[in-house]
Amino acid sequence: MGSNEQITSALEAWATGKFGSGNKVSGLKRLSGGASQETWAFDVSANGQEMPMILRRAPGGVEAARSSQAIGLAMEATLLTHAAKAGVPVPPVLGVFENDPELGQAFVMDRINGETLGRKILRDEEFSGARKALARQCGEALAGIHSIPLDTLPELPVSDGISQLEKYESIYRAFNLPRPVFELAISWLKANAPDALPVVLVHGDFRLGNLMVSEKGLASVLDWELAHIGDPREDIAWLCVNSWRFGHADKRVGGFGELSDLLDAYATAGGPQLTPRDIDWWEMMGSLKWGVMCMTMYEAFRSGADPSVERAAIGRRVSETEIDLVNLLEGVR
Repeated sequence: MGSNEQITSALEAWATGKFGSGNKVSGLKRLSGGASQETWAFDVSANGQEMPMILRRAPGGVEAARSSQAIGLAMEATLLTHAAKAGVPVPPVLGVFENDPELGQAFVMDRINGETLGRKILRDEEFSGARKALARQCGEALAGIHSIPLDTLPELPVSDGISQLEKYESIYRAFNLPRPVFELAISWLKANAPDALPVVLVHGDFRLGNLMVSEKGLASVLDWELAHIGDPREDIAWLCVNSWRFGHADKRVGGFGELSDLLDAYATAGGPQLTPRDIDWWEMMGSLKWGVMCMTMYEAFRSGADPSVERAAIGRRVSETEIDLVNLLEGVR
């Protein structure tokens, strides 16, 4: 559904309604492969101004093609609006398309300047100042996300720690390919499950790659498609999973910061007072979850369901998660 020319034409029609006549859409460019959602960049020239924008779109415009875990683009746009009201840095949503003949299921938002590639954020001198501020900024952003009143939100999936453990253990066992480290991690997680905290809105994929970073620090929180209702520690721990530190394992928070700094900022901004030990269970859960996801991606490659190099490359990272789990188990015993 929708060639580049058709998408451009549909966006121009939307821009005319939004900004008035005499506008033009240019520079439409696909930014990612979009296994879950497509991301396109484009510019709108209106009233003498050049406005950079982003189109988020279901693959081929068809919402039914999305991942079963994704919440849907209309819902994602709604959450961005709520997050903005809570003071979370997010791109303003400019338009939502429920069933456009050319765009299908999609929404348009401002294009924020910055970098999302984790390796560049962690290594380039341009971001040296940002790295010093980023842990605290992430804590503040997470406190904002977790503060959004649930009764103001549309219905979202609910997923706590135990249900996630059961889900990913079930997926793992279906492979019938025992991995001793996974077995040990599952046993530890079952024996040490923490008491639940009051549930909040959870971003679900808060990590480098989904954070737009400028030279000043956190510019925007992106990719809300895995948002759900759950435990606030899940978001904090996911950012700490070693797979998202991109080789900078000495910095527990995303390879760039200290967990104590994030937790201090999180509590100061209104979140519950947590300690690094409170994150241990969820970090191990996150490492196990990513390991099982890697197994799933390799199976997609092996079976021919998705023979892409990307699936094969990610699939072989199962062994990395086993090393991470061993290190975590040694640290908590």
